[in-house]
Amino acid sequence: MPREAIDTPLFDPIGPYSHAVRAGHLVFVSGTPGIDPASGELAGTTAHEQAGQAFDNVIRLVEDAGGSAADIVAVQVHLVDTADFAEMNRAFARRFKAPYPARTVFGVAALPKRGALLTVSATACLASDKGAP
Repeated sequence: MPREAIDTPLFDPIGPYSHAVRAGHLVFVSGTPGIDPASGELAGTTAHEQAGQAFDNVIRLVEDAGGSAADIVAVQVHLVDTADFAEMNRAFARRFKAPYPARTVFGVAALPKRGALLTVSATACLASDKGAP
């Protein structure tokens, strides 16, 4: 199946990968930190601020692939400190509505982006293959 990189200029990747890839009606979003696209810096020092920006970044990538937040079917969150779970949940609830995407949250020792408290990856299922490669 052909695939297409979604090259939304949110921020420069820290390695050789695409922020998102569309294959047919599926969109796969790479681990995305809470970087503010306007400044190129982390959106804040709290998990709530960073989670909100990370979810916004993921949604924007899905939108640029032709979908919406409602098309996101699965989300994975990697938290450096699981004590930040409630703050991440609060940001999640402001951006996603029932029926919520399936979600898995992992506690991790560290992340590649210095200062990042979390990253978010996701899978979206668009209504059709229209616009797909």
